[in-house]
Amino acid sequence: MFSIGDFAQYGRVSARMLRHYDAIGLLRPARTDPVSGYRFYEAAQLARLNRIIALKDLGFSLQQVGAILAEEVSVPELRGMLRLRQAELEAALTAEGARLARVEARLRTIESEGRMSADDVVVKRTGTVLLAELSGIAASYGPEDIGPVITPLYAELCRLLEAAGVAPAGPGLAYYEDVPEPGEGSERPAGGSEGKDAVVVHAGMVITEEALTKAGATAGATVGGTSDGTSGRPGASTATGLGFDVVTLPGLDSAATVVHRGPMSRILPTAQNLAHWIDANGYRSAGYARELYLECPPDLEKWVTEIQEPVVRA
Repeated sequence: MFSIGDFAQYGRVSARMLRHYDAIGLLRPARTDPVSGYRFYEAAQLARLNRIIALKDLGFSLQQVGAILAEEVSVPELRGMLRLRQAELEAALTAEGARLARVEARLRTIESEGRMSADDVVVKRTGTVLLAELSGIAASYGPEDIGPVITPLYAELCRLLEAAGVAPAGPGLAYYEDVPEPGEGSERPAGGSEGKDAVVVHAGMVITEEALTKAGATAGATVGGTSDGTSGRPGASTATGLGFDVVTLPGLDSAATVVHRGPMSRILPTAQNLAHWIDANGYRSAGYARELYLECPPDLEKWVTEIQEPVVRA
């Protein structure tokens, strides 16, 4: 017979673990000295210990190991348990592979730029929001064309909300879409040029239905979303007598988000870093990015904006 120390050494486990196995009835010693309490094991018990270790290595709990060793688990049940464990390991490998890709992408960025990027990208789902909005058309999606259109839209929207007694319930949120083609049945927003690169600019503020009811208005139509998380083509109804539109904007199923600090006129470097991250991490863009204006003090340098770009796996 072997003492617990020798048996632990041969089995490549600790004596503490053997005491635990004894306590839960998984591996009892062959003999326990009634006076000293010392545990002794037989060489044949190494086979059971090795099987315990092998089953634990597959990811089974000690309770499951005990049931398997006691033959309380049938062959079909054991097969099912192993297939479940296989699926769990494959999912873990996929997650770790994606994390490895992000690490490699960050290393490439550091090696190419010689510094740690301050732009941390997070992929997440965004929530559905009720928006009061005004719309216009910009000559392009570039900040040099968006700025002159969206700034007066927000100024007018804030004026209309104040006049109607509708207090914003959250930050401003801007989203974009292609200009509808003639005959699509959508009314084109006024203002701006309509070249081939033109986009519809929606300047929105988060509100509540309660605030609308108090102002004597009702919520508008739902904006059409798609199952892959893209924004679809929006539709809206005008809030009667208040001068702005009200829409329910669905959340994005999967959005790559990054925080931009400073004026929107300098958004291009942030947007380019986001585009690089999307490509490097196995995604592709699925539509125009949204802009959630988290902080908008008078000093534009202190603005904080979250860029939300819908993405799908490439």
